[in-house]
Amino acid sequence: MKKTILLMICSANLMIVQAQKHEFLNPPKFSDADLSKTKSLLDENAPAEILYKSVYFMIDNSTGNLHKKYYYRVKVYDKDKAEDWLNLEVPLYQSGSDKEILGKFKAFTYNLENGTTVPVKVEKSSQYKSKENKYINLTKFAFPNVKNGSVLEYQYEVISPYLFNIPEFLIESDTPSLYTEYVLDAPINISYNINYTGGLVPKHRVIEEKSVFGSQYKTYRFAYENVKGFKPEKFVRNDRNFRTKVSAELHSTNFKEFKLYSSSWDQISKRLYENEYFGDELKKTKLAKDNMPAEVLNMKSDLEKANALFSYVQKTFTWNKDKGIYTEDGIKKLVETKVGNAAEINLYLIMLLREAGLQADPMIISTVEHGMINLVSPNVSNMNFVLASVNIGGQYRMYDATSKQSSIDELPLRDWNQYGVLLTKTKAIQLQMENKKESNTFLTVDAKVNEDGTISGSYSDKDTGAFAMYVKDSYDENPEKYKKQYKENFSIDFTGIDSKVLENGEFESTMKFSSSNLIDKIGKKLIINPMLFLSKVSNEFDQTEDRKYPIDFGAPTMKMKKVILELPEGYVIEEMPKNKKIRTDDKEIEFSYAVEQKGNKLEITSYTKVASADYPKEYYPAFKQIWGVASKQENQVISLVKK
Repeated sequence: MKKTILLMICSANLMIVQAQKHEFLNPPKFSDADLSKTKSLLDENAPAEILYKSVYFMIDNSTGNLHKKYYYRVKVYDKDKAEDWLNLEVPLYQSGSDKEILGKFKAFTYNLENGTTVPVKVEKSSQYKSKENKYINLTKFAFPNVKNGSVLEYQYEVISPYLFNIPEFLIESDTPSLYTEYVLDAPINISYNINYTGGLVPKHRVIEEKSVFGSQYKTYRFAYENVKGFKPEKFVRNDRNFRTKVSAELHSTNFKEFKLYSSSWDQISKRLYENEYFGDELKKTKLAKDNMPAEVLNMKSDLEKANALFSYVQKTFTWNKDKGIYTEDGIKKLVETKVGNAAEINLYLIMLLREAGLQADPMIISTVEHGMINLVSPNVSNMNFVLASVNIGGQYRMYDATSKQSSIDELPLRDWNQYGVLLTKTKAIQLQMENKKESNTFLTVDAKVNEDGTISGSYSDKDTGAFAMYVKDSYDENPEKYKKQYKENFSIDFTGIDSKVLENGEFESTMKFSSSNLIDKIGKKLIINPMLFLSKVSNEFDQTEDRKYPIDFGAPTMKMKKVILELPEGYVIEEMPKNKKIRTDDKEIEFSYAVEQKGNKLEITSYTKVASADYPKEYYPAFKQIWGVASKQENQVISLVKK
C-alpha cells in the first residue's frame, strides 16, 4: 500500500514537471517539411491550416504601455478558398493625442521551388493605410507570390496606451490549428478579470506570480493543440458567442491611487452618471426644455407623450452610424447639426422624456455583432450601444431613435441580444430582452401563363418590423447590389425594380418579370410548379450532425407566399396539388399550403409561422421536419391540358 501511494505521488510529481517543461512564446523553427504537406490531418478539406498561432499581451510596468505581440504561421492548401489569409489588416486605435503604434513587423511568403525553400519578404513600404472610422486606422499588407502549398508567416507588435483595450482572442477560428497559445503578463498592481467561453480545455495552463524585469507580475498562459476549425450552424446570428475564446477585462489599477474599473453594475452606473460624455450630457436639461415640442406637454397619457417625443427625435435627427455609449461631439452639437452618434440621439430622447415628466433612463447593451455580455463579470467595455427606456405603468418600454422605421419595443435586429442593463439614477437593473414583436415577410406574385410556355407578371417583396429595418440597412449600404440579388437568387429577368420605405415603416420592393424557363412544354401539356420561383429549393434545416447551438431568428416571424396565376384560355388543370397543414403540439411552428381555383385563375398560398424569436437546440428536429414538409409541398407541379 505504501509503495502504491509513493508511486502515485511520484507519478503526480512527474506530471507536474512535464507540464512545467512546456515552453510558451517559443515558436518552432521554420521547417521545410511544412512546404511539402498536401493536406491537413485535422481536416483534409481545409483550404488552410494554422501551424503556429501565438498572442502575447504584456504591460510594461515602467511606461504603463500595453504591448500586443502576434506571431502566425499558416499553411495554404487552396489559395482560392483561403482569401482571409492572403491579406493582413492591423487596426490601430487613436483618441485625441493618444494613439497605438505599429512596432516591429516581419512577414514572409515561403514557397518550395525545385526542392529549395524560397522566402519572399513582405516589405513594410508596401503597406496601405485606410481609416475605418473616427478612432480606428487600418494598416494593410498583402502577401506576395502566394500559391497552393505556400506557408505564410508574420509577426508584429502594437504598442498601446490603452490598458483597457486588450482584444478578445479566438481559440476556435474557421481554420484548424496545430498549436494556439495565449499569454498575458501584467504587473500585480494592475488586475484583470480573465473570461473564458466555449468548450475547449487548454492542453497547457499556467497561472502564477513571478518576477519579470525586476518587478512582480501575474502571468496567464494557455496553450491548445490540434484545434479543429469551428463548424458554423445556420440560424445563429453571432457564433462568436459559442466559440472558445479568452478575454481580459481591466479590473483595477493601483499606481498612485487605487482605481476600480470592474466591480458591479451599480458602481459602473454611478461612474457613467459622473462621466462628462454620458451623465454630464444628461444634465444639460436646458437643451431639452428649449426644444420641447409644445403640443407634447398638453397630452394626457404617458404613452402618448413618450411616442410623440420619440417620433420627434426619430424624424428630426439622423444617425451617423457610429455606435458607442459615450457622446462624441455632444448633444448641443446634435441639436445644431441634426446629426449624431447613437449615444447622442438616444440620450437626448431620454432628456426630453424626463423633461416631460416621464420616468426615463438609459439602457446600455451589446449589439449582436459585438457579442453577448457577461452579466456576472460587469465591465463597461462589454457594452457598445445605448437605448432609451421609459417606465409606463410599471413596464419598461424601449426606444431606439437611430432607426427611422422603429417604434416602441420595435427595435432593429442588432439590438436584440438577450440582455441589457438599465441605469436608473440610484441603481442598475439587469433586464432580459425578449423580442415579442412579430416581423413578417409577404411575397406576392401576380402572373399570366402564356400558351407559348412563357410567364410574365409582377412581383412584390415586403417586410415589416425588425426585418424591414434590416433590409433597409442592406439597401442603403449598396442599392445596386441589393437590387441585383433578385436576379441572382431567382435567375429571373426582373425589370423596373423599385425599393422604398412605406409610410408605416414597412420596406417593399416591386418589379416586373418574364421567363421562358418556368414551364416544360410536353406535347399538348404545360408542366409547371405553381409556386414559380418562390418554391423552396431545399430544406434550410439540413444539418445531419447533432445540433449544438440555439436557433435564433431575431424575431417571431410569419412568412406568406401568395401566387396568383392566370391560366391560358382553353386550358384546364389535369390534377390539383394537395393541400397541407402541419404544426407542433405547442403551436410554436406551423406551415400550411393551399391551392384554390377561381375561374381561370389559380391562387396558391404558402404560410409559415414561427411564434418566438429563438429556440433551444432541442427544437431542431421539429424545424427540420416542418421545413421538409414545406419543401415537398411547394415543389408540387401541375399539368395544364388544352381542352
